[in-house]
Amino acid sequence: MRIKLDENMPADLSNLLLAEGHDVRMVTDEGLGGEDDTPVIQAAAAEARILMTFDLDFADVRQYPPGKHAGVVVFRLRDQRWRSLEPPVRRLLATAALEKLDQGLAIVDESRVRYRRPKRKDSP
Repeated sequence: MRIKLDENMPADLSNLLLAEGHDVRMVTDEGLGGEDDTPVIQAAAAEARILMTFDLDFADVRQYPPGKHAGVVVFRLRDQRWRSLEPPVRRLLATAALEKLDQGLAIVDESRVRYRRPKRKDSP
C-alpha cells in the first residue's frame, strides 16, 4: 500500500510499515511539516496515498469526505507513544484493513476500528 505519515506519527511506524513492504512517505520529508491540513490531504490524494495521523480534524467527514482522497486512518488513542500505537497498527495489518479502506475513513482506538466508506453513486 502507498501510505503518507502525518508529522505527528513516530518514525517507528514508518520502519514497521516499510518492513511489511509498504511504500511509505513522511510529511516531514516532503517539506509539509507545519502546514495546515489541506495541503497535507491534497498531497496524499495526489499521490494516491493513505494518510495516517493522530490529528482528529481529519475525522471530520464534512471537511474531508470519503471518496475525495485515497483514505485516511485516524488513530484516536489515549497514549500516543509507540508502545500504545504498535498493537492497533499490527491489528490493522493483520486484518488487511488498509486494503479494505477504499477511499474511506478508519478511526482506530485501542480496541476497535470504525469505518466510514464513500457513498456509492447508486445510493440515495
